[in-house]
Amino acid sequence: MSRTPDHTRAEKRRWQEVHGLLLLDKPQGMTSNQALQHARRQLNAAKAGHTGSLDPMATGLLPCCFGDATRIAQYMLDSDKTYEATMHLGRETDTGDATGNTVRELPVPELTGEHILAACQTLTGPIQQIPPMYSALHHQGKRLYELAREGIEVKREARSVTIHQFELLAMRGNELDFRISVSKGTYIRTLLEDLAKALGTCGHMSRLRRTQVGMLQPPLVTLDELEKAPNPHACLLPLDDALQAYPELLLTAEQAQALIHGKRILREEEPGTYRLYDPDATFMGLGEVLNGGQTRVVRLFLKSYAQQKKLSRQGN
Repeated sequence: MSRTPDHTRAEKRRWQEVHGLLLLDKPQGMTSNQALQHARRQLNAAKAGHTGSLDPMATGLLPCCFGDATRIAQYMLDSDKTYEATMHLGRETDTGDATGNTVRELPVPELTGEHILAACQTLTGPIQQIPPMYSALHHQGKRLYELAREGIEVKREARSVTIHQFELLAMRGNELDFRISVSKGTYIRTLLEDLAKALGTCGHMSRLRRTQVGMLQPPLVTLDELEKAPNPHACLLPLDDALQAYPELLLTAEQAQALIHGKRILREEEPGTYRLYDPDATFMGLGEVLNGGQTRVVRLFLKSYAQQKKLSRQGN
């Protein structure tokens, strides 16, 4: 997760305590951190971070976290992700995408939808994938892409990833459009390169758009929409929107106070992790019900909780 400091020397401004999620539609040609900084300034947020970086050429869903939301980033980093991608057949690049230099060209055999579907099926499910040299992974203290730019290639160990969905959407000559759902750590451009090999040619990724991270999906907010919004804070989603995979647990007032003070409570729910809500249905954090009903705090978001309670009292 990339984070920005609470105070910067470059900007003398009074940052505000802002808590929430922004489902930002990252534009092409901008790094994930540049997009985050633009959003942060519009919201005047003291603490900000993003999850699941997108390459500059990629567009789509970039979850931006503000305030207490930065503390749930790990749950989104581990989530499955869905993309819409385009592969150009017949030309291979050194980066695996359209930003790189051509390293090889091969003829494209005559393909049918059945051929492509069969090849996609061989790459669906649990697979082993070798990360590309043009990636942010480290090797002996340097990023792989830094070594690649120096013309150095090092051995990379294959990693286990899971391709949940690999669906052909359209064929346009040598351009193929796909919808792809994958586990964390999957490189879509590497997957498409492997598909091109399975089809008897080579290829590169010419377009990538992320459409879903875990349970987070459109509608998205563009930077232009955020800038023009009368109240940009209204574009934020509550923290628990990113945690809908966990069932909710409604607490009594006494139970809520006990957990806030670090005590354990007894519940009758099945063991597991739950979203915690006070009697007013205000989100507090995550808790874990253990065997025997003992329930403990996993993580509380007390700053955003206090802010929600304050806003609720003002509304009344």
